[in-house]
Amino acid sequence: MKSAALALLIACTAASPLAAQQVTKAPGGILRWLDKMTGETADIELANGQAAISGRLTIQLDECRYPSANPASDAFAHLTVMEEGATAPAFSGWMVASSPAMSALEHPRFDVWVLRCLTPDQPELQVEPPPALPEDFEAPQEG
Repeated sequence: MKSAALALLIACTAASPLAAQQVTKAPGGILRWLDKMTGETADIELANGQAAISGRLTIQLDECRYPSANPASDAFAHLTVMEEGATAPAFSGWMVASSPAMSALEHPRFDVWVLRCLTPDQPELQVEPPPALPEDFEAPQEG
């Protein structure tokens, strides 16, 4: 009987609002994109509601949130990812920076994951431009 009461108490405590983590909505976030075929990567800084095209994907950051008590600890973002020529999203949902495999883009060629939200105390992302390719360079084609 005591163990049943203890289990009920733990369940009620875990479901209480005090157990819920307080979050702050960020103005944007930083994502990483990977082309698994070529090894090309890019870090993409987006504002909420903004989209960017990378490869054959259009990646839209719908919203980015982070824990209010510890902004550097984790980020989670709602993304909508469309593939060129498709009518339905390749991905639409929440991704968690600390657990990208928990809710991942399932795509044979591309990968996208959340790095962090933009917060007032973090410096802006410094991205170096990729090296220039020779004029006669041809990228591998899918298929």
